[in-house]
Amino acid sequence: MAEYDAIRRFVDEVTTEPESIARARAHAVELGADPISAPIGAQIAVLAATTAALNIVEIGTGGGVSGLWLLHGSPRATLTTIDKEPEHLAAARVAFADAKIPPARARFITGRAADVLPRMNEASYDIVLVDADAEGVIEYVEHGLRLVRAGGTVLVPRVLAGGAVADPVRRDALTNSYRSLIQETQSSPAVLGALSIVGEGLLQLTTTDRR
Repeated sequence: MAEYDAIRRFVDEVTTEPESIARARAHAVELGADPISAPIGAQIAVLAATTAALNIVEIGTGGGVSGLWLLHGSPRATLTTIDKEPEHLAAARVAFADAKIPPARARFITGRAADVLPRMNEASYDIVLVDADAEGVIEYVEHGLRLVRAGGTVLVPRVLAGGAVADPVRRDALTNSYRSLIQETQSSPAVLGALSIVGEGLLQLTTTDRR
């Protein structure tokens, strides 16, 4: 455990966050938005870059931190971000303007993801990031897999629940949801899945043509 903690501290220390994202993070923390960590942000930026993502959906705005990381990785992408908290969306608008993101590259939707996602076009997005209402994570991932194109990617940060998913004694609803999500997607022929333990954990799911 001590070795893992040392590795995590090292990764946190060496990950460089652009100044505009660092400012967005500080504001998000003030709002209580709990944005993703810089190491997770760097990972999703690389994934956005390597997949040349052009259309991205973000469930849970987090004050704009995760959206900025995604657009940092794919400068030509258009981001649709969904959050039920108008204050978080307002903070993201400010953060995007501060980062010189053109208004046409970001679409902000206020509402519950469970109400918004069913109305979105399926197989139309390159990446769907799921970072909201952990109790509904399985439902949101199902929507995400419907929304991404063949070969698209669904990303789920915080999936390790602070280490709780690895503790067989933990049986609370939230831990069980994340644990079930990991187990089901790892065994599903419809997706290829990888689990990163850096930061707060990141589940990466890529659709296959066997759905």
